[in-house]
Parts: sequence; C-alpha cells; structure tokens
Amino acid sequence: MGWNLFFWLVICFPSNIALLASTFYQILILSDLEADYVNPFDASSRINYFVLPEFIGQGVLCALCLFTGHWVMFLLTVPVTCYHVMLYVKRQHLIDVTEVFRVLNAEKRFRIAKLVLYLTVLIVTIFRLLAAGRLKLYNSRFEELDIRVNTLGF
Repeated sequence: MGWNLFFWLVICFPSNIALLASTFYQILILSDLEADYVNPFDASSRINYFVLPEFIGQGVLCALCLFTGHWVMFLLTVPVTCYHVMLYVKRQHLIDVTEVFRVLNAEKRFRIAKLVLYLTVLIVTIFRLLAAGRLKLYNSRFEELDIRVNTLGF
C-alpha cells in the first residue's frame, strides 16, 4: 500500500500537473497569437520549447503506468503517447513559424483535446491517490483525531 501511495502522490500527481500546465500555457500562447498580442516567431519558439519535454513526460508516465500494472491509466494515456510518437517520427511535432497561421485552429483544437484528456487523467489520479492513502484519522474509542496511531503504527 505504501508504494502505491508513493506512485500516485510523488510520481503521477506532479507529472499530471506539469502536463496540464504545459498544455494550458500552449493554448494561451495560441490564443494570444490569434488575437495578435504576440508575433508568430515568439509564439512558435515558446510553444516549441515545451513540446519535447511534454512528449517525454507523457511517454514516461504512460510507461510507468504500464510497468506498475495500472491498466486504466495506461489505457487513458496510450492514445496520446502513440500520437506523440507518430508526430515525432514524421517530424511534425514542432510548429513552423511560416505556417503557424495556417495550422492555428487545428493546433488549438488538438491542445484543447489534450487538456481535456489531462484533466480526466488528473481526476482519476486524485481518486486513486485518495483510495491509496486511506488513513484512519478518527479513533472512535477516544473520539478524537489520532494521527499518531496511523503514522507511527502503534
């Protein structure tokens, strides 16, 4: 039970938050580009800075879910990971400065879909974290909060 709590609290939760924040930032940059608040070179360089770390983080999270036997999480993350691998192999993972306005709507929709998926994965992670970390904090015998018993094992 301790390793499961460690997996959800230390590995999955921060990874999901980082992926969610990265995707949200990319959507904000694309929205700023659409509203003409930022030029295409700055927008593409800011987005391209986060693309490869996001792909690596998503792949590592998917592989960890596979190797630790968390099949539901693996099945949730494997489609995006496969799509990221396909984009990387075709060398279409970076946004080109000269074609950024042509692909703006498609890139924005793709990142919104990823944001929804990452939110779903985050919700599942929170529920799994709560299920793994069930602590009996209330001791009915003394009718008080007894954290010592649960943390020290007395």
